[in-house]
Amino acid sequence: MSNGPRPLGFAVVTLLYTAAGLIAWLVVAVQPARHPLPATFYADIAATLLVFAASTAAANASLYDPYWSVAPAVIVAAWVLWLGAPGARPGVVLLLVLAWSIRLTANWARSWQGLHHEDWRYAQLREERPAGAPWWLVNLVGIQLVPTLVVFGGLLAVWPAVTAGGRAWGPLDLLAVAVTVAAVTIETTADRQLHRFAGDPQNRGRIIDQGLWRLSRHPNYLGEILFWWGLWLFGLAAAPSWWWTVIGPIGMVLLFVFVSIPMMDRRSLTHRPDYAQHMRRVPALLPRLSARRWS
Repeated sequence: MSNGPRPLGFAVVTLLYTAAGLIAWLVVAVQPARHPLPATFYADIAATLLVFAASTAAANASLYDPYWSVAPAVIVAAWVLWLGAPGARPGVVLLLVLAWSIRLTANWARSWQGLHHEDWRYAQLREERPAGAPWWLVNLVGIQLVPTLVVFGGLLAVWPAVTAGGRAWGPLDLLAVAVTVAAVTIETTADRQLHRFAGDPQNRGRIIDQGLWRLSRHPNYLGEILFWWGLWLFGLAAAPSWWWTVIGPIGMVLLFVFVSIPMMDRRSLTHRPDYAQHMRRVPALLPRLSARRWS
């Protein structure tokens, strides 16, 4: 597949994700007797495999990048439209997921340059993969299947939140709204501050230490983690017996703390000599609530 400018790249992604959606729908349609939750899981895997095949053909693993934000919105919308329980909770959850999805997808689209543009992390994984490990396997498992599984784990709590009836709106729902709204707000603010900082030529080579980035090295990741905890709270409010879906947000924490953050920090240490001092001064995620940090 030939590389090209941004319009061509976005056209390819649009066609690819439309095809992935059709594949997912067919997978669900051919198993009408199966419970919707595992049926959705198989459809999610099938769509991921199609995106993987396309990313292999294009030699660009970044074709998978928008899947993280697009797939949850489609899944939750399908659950609400076809199986949604009565009451306000399903609609509120859907609106919050859509707001998160649109914001995150737009942020990806803002920085993606086209089919020639691949995330630096994937290039690093290609170069540093274990000897003898084929790149297609690293791409399939590490870049595409694992994130799909982690995100689906996060969506497990959404299932009771939008399909289980019988429990009225309560204080736990209000807490869930507060957490998810705060999460999206943190992510939006952090990304805007980062884009503004990076867009100033005077900041070339400098470390962002302004706004939310003054309190946390990765406030965008903090917002993302909080979002999935907020969704879990919705599930807990709707069906306390589904408490075990806490594995979803815990999986998110593990992914960011042990994979995403270390990769970002290692890269910054390589390119910015004073980043080690920055790491000692600014925590990775949770701000230090001390007077010095706010002074």
